[in-house]
Amino acid sequence: MSQTSLSPTNDSKMNTATATGTRLDDPANGVTRRTGGEDGGVVKKTDQLNGNSNTETTISTPEKPKRSYRSRKYRHVEAIHSESQPSCLSHDTTETPSFLGFRNLMVIVLVVGNLRLVIENIQKYGVLICLNCHDFRPTDLQIGIFLYFLIPCHLFLAYFIELVAAHSARSSLFPKPKPSPSGTSSPTEAQLSKFQSTWTLIWIFHALNITTCLVLTTYVVWYHVHHPLIGTLSEVHAIIVWLKTASYAFTNRDLRHAYLHPVTGELDALPELYRECPYPNNITFTNLVYFWWAPTLIYQPVYPRTSKIRWVFVAKRLGEVVCLSVFIWFCSAQYAAPVLINSLDKIASLDYFSIIERLLKLSTISLVIWLAGFFALFQSFLNALAEITRFGDRSFYEAWWNSEGLGMYWRTWNKPVYQFFRRHVYSPMRSRGYTHKTASFAVFFLSAVLHELLVGVPTHNLIGVAFLGMFLQLPLIQITQPLEKRKSSSGKLLGNTIFWVSFTIFGQPFAALMYFYAWQAKYGSVSRQQQHQSVQAVCPAPH
Repeated sequence: MSQTSLSPTNDSKMNTATATGTRLDDPANGVTRRTGGEDGGVVKKTDQLNGNSNTETTISTPEKPKRSYRSRKYRHVEAIHSESQPSCLSHDTTETPSFLGFRNLMVIVLVVGNLRLVIENIQKYGVLICLNCHDFRPTDLQIGIFLYFLIPCHLFLAYFIELVAAHSARSSLFPKPKPSPSGTSSPTEAQLSKFQSTWTLIWIFHALNITTCLVLTTYVVWYHVHHPLIGTLSEVHAIIVWLKTASYAFTNRDLRHAYLHPVTGELDALPELYRECPYPNNITFTNLVYFWWAPTLIYQPVYPRTSKIRWVFVAKRLGEVVCLSVFIWFCSAQYAAPVLINSLDKIASLDYFSIIERLLKLSTISLVIWLAGFFALFQSFLNALAEITRFGDRSFYEAWWNSEGLGMYWRTWNKPVYQFFRRHVYSPMRSRGYTHKTASFAVFFLSAVLHELLVGVPTHNLIGVAFLGMFLQLPLIQITQPLEKRKSSSGKLLGNTIFWVSFTIFGQPFAALMYFYAWQAKYGSVSRQQQHQSVQAVCPAPH
């Protein structure tokens, strides 16, 4: 057995072998020799193990050199049109193309177009923002603060009413009625009559309480609060307490009935969540205070709760509320106010084409203000309030911007209000045999009345625009309802287009224009102009 040593003498031989194409390797178990050039050769491997010498010869295959693109000769006969295929935007295409680039283009056009309007507005009117140019009367602020603390008192009156009802329910269980063989105690005719008479009495007290709350607030705002913002906040607070109190009364009524008369299937129909706080253990002051601050209009004895409060999350959401509020104030004062003021003479002279032009001009800024207000309220403020109260269900809205009709929009953009009317108005009427159209009519009529109170009372003009704008949604819903049921993309696109047109042009901008004109006609420049014209008619100028 011969063995190769890596000595300085062998180094020169190795270098010589490498130069001639022969490579010597020395692995741990033997010596491998490769002879030949770069394209191939013979590989000899000598195995040295336990003193044995075995030589294995392998013939390597030469590697073909890679040909570059330039080395190949180009042929002019390549088949470019090898199969039938439609155009990218054709209806026959099998794959829908992405319109991401067009979306980016529309965003750029929108930004550039509005930037031009910003520059034009600054050149034409200058900076209209003024911190001291407000019309907050001291009495308005005092009355607003007074109403802020007075309105929740009606919710606490509802608590005392339910406390008396719960005490009466406890006392009526002794002696306890004999259960039936099935383990339930079905109420007799006398028990049902007694329960109904008791509920009628409780209902009367609740109705007087919530009606007094809403009527008193409306009276004070109409006659004693001049500024529309303070009046709107007070009216919103009163309507929220009105809805919460109604939900508190209706829910406890059904819980009390299940507590007194556990008919077969009725206790099983109660949600599993309610077992953590069964009636009448839920009638406590702490339970009511939580419901008062919870971001919902629906009363439940128990709500899903989160484990802790993320204060960083709360700070971010409140920061968004502050920034968006400043943005809304800036847009209203700098952009919306000039358009509204310039529309007064057009409305007074009934120049319809100019009114339509002002309406279209107002639609852009009103949409921006509305979207900012929606995000500030439903995304920022309600999430911050839910985090502070550890309220778990934060589905305050859904993707309403993709609505395929007006009905889908009203079901998804304001879920707390939608859930209230569905639970306490629509579903009870349907269970009593009323048709879908009758129940929907009742829902939208009540909603239209509340919208008119919310807008007309703070502006001191009950002109019915908000009422009609809400009530006339019923025929629009009937028109777009077939489009929601279509499976084709064209029907859904048409329904979404109808929704956005009615929302951005004939909805909010028109209502804002009408109430602003009514306000100016009563208190502002139009009123002074009419007074001046009346004075000139009575006392004509001397010739």
